[in-house]
This record gives sequence, structure tokens and C-alpha cells, in this order.
Amino acid sequence: MGADPGLFTPDSVTWQLHGDPMMWVAGIRALYLQALHPRAVRGVMENSDFRRDAWGRLMRTANFVGTTTYGTAEAAERAGARIRKIHSMLGATDPDTGERYGVDEPELLLWVHCAEIGSYLHVLRRSGFPLTDAQADRYIAEHRVSARLVGLDPDAVPGDRGELTAYFEKVRPRLAVGADARTVDDFLLRPPAHPLLIPAREVLWRRVAGLAYASLPPYAHELYGRPAPAPAVVTRRLRATGTLLRCVPARLRWQLPPKHILRAMARLGPDARPAPYKVGR
Repeated sequence: MGADPGLFTPDSVTWQLHGDPMMWVAGIRALYLQALHPRAVRGVMENSDFRRDAWGRLMRTANFVGTTTYGTAEAAERAGARIRKIHSMLGATDPDTGERYGVDEPELLLWVHCAEIGSYLHVLRRSGFPLTDAQADRYIAEHRVSARLVGLDPDAVPGDRGELTAYFEKVRPRLAVGADARTVDDFLLRPPAHPLLIPAREVLWRRVAGLAYASLPPYAHELYGRPAPAPAVVTRRLRATGTLLRCVPARLRWQLPPKHILRAMARLGPDARPAPYKVGR
């Protein structure tokens, strides 16, 4: 009794959605999409060692999402403050103009935010997670909270599907595939791996990354210059993958680091367990 439910709480759409295993595919899609913004991806290239520490970067991102979703309000605010402080100290050079800029520019933070939230929602719904349009709008609106944590004005962030679609239409002319995006694409297709793990990378990772890429919007495929299967084929593959992954017992999946869901259930009780059927309650 009296335990801190966090910024989103177990009654949110976010709480249920982020417990789904297809979030991993959605996260890779978000990386593909984010790399299409030349200034955003340049900020990553100049300030990240993702090519040498791919797993560490992935886990740090998962930890931030898990903390802000399932952690206490205090833990979420601390995580946001830490991100804002790090971003405030970092800069990059525009690949076209040579201009120096901060990676915490609102335009860049907004692109990263929308690419993530849009990817999470798109992949999970398309893979069979049950959400009505109204619930999808509620999910987008809830993430004005996460936008605030990284330094954005919540009122300047899309709050429903219509606003999110309009944002992507507005930003499309600024998107391009340059050398940095090519590097990200190559990395996602063939991330560094121990020689003994290369067969697993070829069999498993490439399929997951390929599915994430295929789920991108058509304009992204055009920019990357790599075709994707027909949309109906992609949807069938997403649904098949979602069905397969959801057959793995949730308690087993949640044992993987960083274990935020299990800690939230220990803090709040078993009724805090994320589940799709709770979205409409």
C-alpha cells in the first residue's frame, strides 16, 4: 500500500504495451528511422561508440525505457535529468554546412522521440497487439511525459495519431541517406560479433533486423534504396513473429536484464502485471 506507481502507472496503455516482446523489433525499426535525419545521426556518430559497444548502447536504451515506464517517479525523473545533462554537454557538426550544433536541439529531440514512439506503436499494433484507435491515441498522448523527461515542451509534441502523421509529413523533406545512415544500416545488418556467434547472427539477428527494416514506411525504403516485401507479406511476418514470441512465458522473458517489470510487480503487487487485456479496462 502507498507504493509509488511511477509516471505512467499500471492503468496506462504504456504499461501494458511496453511489456510486449515485439518491443525489440520496434526498437530496431526506430534506429533505422532515426538514422534518416542527417543532423540526428551525425550527433550519434560523433558522440557514441555504438560500433564497439552495441550491446551496451542497446541495454542503456532499454534501461531508460524500462525505468521511465516501470520505475518510481523519482527514478524516472533522475533518469531524465541524467539524459538532459549528458545531452547538454554534447555537440556535432552539420555534415552539409559545417555548422556546430547541440544534440539537445528541440528539433532533434523531437525527431528521436517521434521515431521511437511511432515505431513502438506501429510494430506492436501490426504484429497483433490489440489496441483500438482511441487507445493508440492515448498511448501517444501519454508519451508527452517521456518527451518532457528528455527536455521537450510537452505541448509541442504530437498527442495523437493525426498529429504524429502530420509531423512525419512535415519532416520528410529533411530526411536523407548519407554516409552516416549507410553506416547505421550496415551495422544493423552485420553488428560485430564473436566468431562463434556469427552463425547465430546470420540466422537470427539478420531476420529480426530484416523484419524491422521491412516494417519501415515506403519512403524510408526509397531513401535507403533497398526494397522490402509487399506490405501484406510484412504484416503476416510481423504477426507470426509476435505470435511466436508471445508464446514464451512472460515471467521467463522478463528475467532478462534489466528486469524492470519484475521489480515493479514486487513493488506494487501482482495486479501490476502488464497484459494486453488490461488496456481496455
